[in-house]
Amino acid sequence: MSTAKRLSISKLHVMNSKFQSITFTISLSVLCVFFSISCSSQNKSSSQEINNNNLDQTSEVINPENWPKLESLTIVPEVEAQIDDILSKLTLEQKVGQVIQGDSGSLTPEDVKKYRLGSVLSGGNSAPGPLPYANTKAWLEMADAYFNASVDTEGVEIAIPCIWGIDAVHGHANLSGAIVFPHNIGLGAMRNEALMEKIAAITALELTVSGHDWTFAPTLAVPQDHRWGRSYEGFSEDGAIVQSYGDDIVIGLQGRTDDPSFMGDGRVISCAKHFLADGATNKGVDQGDALITEKELIDKHAVGYYSAIPAGVMTVMASFSSWQGRKLHGDKALLTDVLKKQLGFNGFVVGDWNGHGQVPGCTNTDCPQSLLAGLDMYMAPDSWKGLYKSTLKHVKSGKIPMSRLDEAVRRILRVKIASGLFEKGPPSTRTNAGNEQLLGLPKNREIARQAVRESMVLLKNNNQLLPLDASKKIMVIGDANSISKACGGWTLSWQGVGHKNDEFPNGASILSGIKEAISEAGGTLIFSPDGGSEEKADVVIAVYGEDPYAEFQGDRRNLDFTTRGIDSKVLSRFKSQGIPVVSVFLSGRPMWCNPEINQSDAFVAAWLPGSEGGGISDLLFQRDASFDFTGRLSFSWPSYPTVTAKSNPLFELGYGLSYESDSFMDLLPEDTKLDKTVVESTGEFFMRGATVAPWSLMLKSDDLDKQVASYPTSVGGLIVSKTDHKAQEDALRLKWTKNDKEVLLINSERTNNMSRQTTGAMELSFMAKSFSGSDCILKIGMSDPFSKKGETVDIKVSASEWKNYRISLSCFKDLGIQMKAINTAFMVSAGDGVDVGLADIKLDTDRDARPGCDGQ
Repeated sequence: MSTAKRLSISKLHVMNSKFQSITFTISLSVLCVFFSISCSSQNKSSSQEINNNNLDQTSEVINPENWPKLESLTIVPEVEAQIDDILSKLTLEQKVGQVIQGDSGSLTPEDVKKYRLGSVLSGGNSAPGPLPYANTKAWLEMADAYFNASVDTEGVEIAIPCIWGIDAVHGHANLSGAIVFPHNIGLGAMRNEALMEKIAAITALELTVSGHDWTFAPTLAVPQDHRWGRSYEGFSEDGAIVQSYGDDIVIGLQGRTDDPSFMGDGRVISCAKHFLADGATNKGVDQGDALITEKELIDKHAVGYYSAIPAGVMTVMASFSSWQGRKLHGDKALLTDVLKKQLGFNGFVVGDWNGHGQVPGCTNTDCPQSLLAGLDMYMAPDSWKGLYKSTLKHVKSGKIPMSRLDEAVRRILRVKIASGLFEKGPPSTRTNAGNEQLLGLPKNREIARQAVRESMVLLKNNNQLLPLDASKKIMVIGDANSISKACGGWTLSWQGVGHKNDEFPNGASILSGIKEAISEAGGTLIFSPDGGSEEKADVVIAVYGEDPYAEFQGDRRNLDFTTRGIDSKVLSRFKSQGIPVVSVFLSGRPMWCNPEINQSDAFVAAWLPGSEGGGISDLLFQRDASFDFTGRLSFSWPSYPTVTAKSNPLFELGYGLSYESDSFMDLLPEDTKLDKTVVESTGEFFMRGATVAPWSLMLKSDDLDKQVASYPTSVGGLIVSKTDHKAQEDALRLKWTKNDKEVLLINSERTNNMSRQTTGAMELSFMAKSFSGSDCILKIGMSDPFSKKGETVDIKVSASEWKNYRISLSCFKDLGIQMKAINTAFMVSAGDGVDVGLADIKLDTDRDARPGCDGQ
């Protein structure tokens, strides 16, 4: 764009982010007007005046005229002319490439150049190098490689720069040294819009240090069933709270549309997700079906978009889920007629991780239906090449009209121009790039710490135990020294599990904050992680809760809190001695934990506070006279494990105490009213020397089945005993003395649906070592009740040392196993003379985004 054109201005009438009419002028280089709209609402948190006449409460038909009319701004002619010029120079192959996004773990810069892909994403475990996260230098080198490949003009008249996206959903948590903010469930409890904008702006700043262009945020879900594994990604079960934050996050990430700094230095493209009603699925099943009315879509689940779109959000992500049985990735009425036309969204719609493959009649590599429905860019992490070829074929045949392809590419180009991508140059040359001093700035860490304080909700404070006197002798038990547990999923890796504190160079644990407070006051600290210390203390602080998880791996059948760590039994030991107990509960959702609340004198819902653990101690000890508990529940707290949102809650939406609250809580009922015979699978099958319920060990030889009840045991020529892996007898030892007819099985009496784990690139993981002195071959499989015979894959096991072997679940699916009905999670057989150890058999995330069937 020429300097003269960049400096020309256009007079426009729009609505600002608070829905107040203003008039202003902007530079065409900002181009923010593409994505702002106007509407008649007076305040973003007030109810929309929607025409609900003739809404059929049971109909599966979408009526766009019943949705709020958000009038689009006039498209800037100069920019559309520029897009026309670019489109005229693009080949058909380039246009198809623009609508496809692949994952950095499954494509190379050479692929981006050859296929002219429009975008690259880095999934939760797809960082450069051996780890699921990386440092600034590694990210920038990768960013430059993809960008430079995309703008290489060899063989084309014009080259289009690619945009690089990542899930920075609570800070740039895949970048070493970045700040990890509280997850959205905590931010919803703080009810602070101005602070929310600052958090988003800091996230954007740190994204530009590593060269990223685009974050898949904000999440505008309105979760209704807390069993959903993504509940913590939602701000609230109340749409008004979600709506109140929609514009603030977009503004923090992109800048204000009426400001020349819009999409300037320190800004990134935002993405509102997941359209629509991902928080309304039946029974809280991830990627499930929202069996609700159109009126509920309008009044509750779309309201976040009513503030995000006016604020200028440039992309919207389609939801994995369905509405009334219709997959959103293929729903033209919602994606095109409602979102693009009625709501006036002028950016582009991107898919979710192979979400198009779930549309009826589609596969991951072939889905014209999604593009025809209104998807503009496929997210095809590992399926991009096959999808490119099939999409090209469909355009050539006319199944996908050229007009629809051009419209999708136009929207993508509009965003790329508005973001300044054509002018910014390689990521490493941009302002902030590589400047690690911008990561974890003290002033920004203080904002994160403030967010921790304001997100904490005090549910119980009998006898006004809090604030504590830090000069006393205080025992801390549980997970206070784990930054990883305080951060939860989407932290350093997709699931966020098992990261050590030294992986958070700009982070502080909850324990470190408590230690600092006690040291300043001259008190005494006792740290006993398992709560087994016999030392006497004046008070006990117990830090415990859910282990990290993300997406479908966090789905639950009920909300009963169970743990192998600190629980009510541990707490009761201190209570029985007359020692006051303060519980700091870490969770991604409200949980039924009445026994733990009963054994606590004070109980704090700290959610997933992130890497600034000092914020916890600020309120436990009131380290400043101005500090107090101001957080209020943005999700109701269940009275029973089966209770869903707003259904007879123990604590209502908006509940929360302060230090001075005059409140005493009597004992709560502890009967879960659950059928204890029903135990759900956690994805672990054999851990620490034992099977994990509901799984059990079986031996099979021809028609003989034998359950393993003790060791050693045998069937036919297979001898099963125990051996040591990391601890005494924590592993199985299997020795075949005859042939491979004898099989060891890990079975469940009921079938387990692993289809979502298969779609989500999960792997069957286990540790193994050959004891025969030479490498051996194991035949590994899974099965369902309907398979005629168990299909297996051959895995070569080393004799040198214990090693981790991993098999993509898609391998078993390709063998014909019905992954939605698995009753044998692991089966193994081998030939005569094989002597092997097995341990830690479980499902795990795909670490290298490479589907493998060889165990590597």
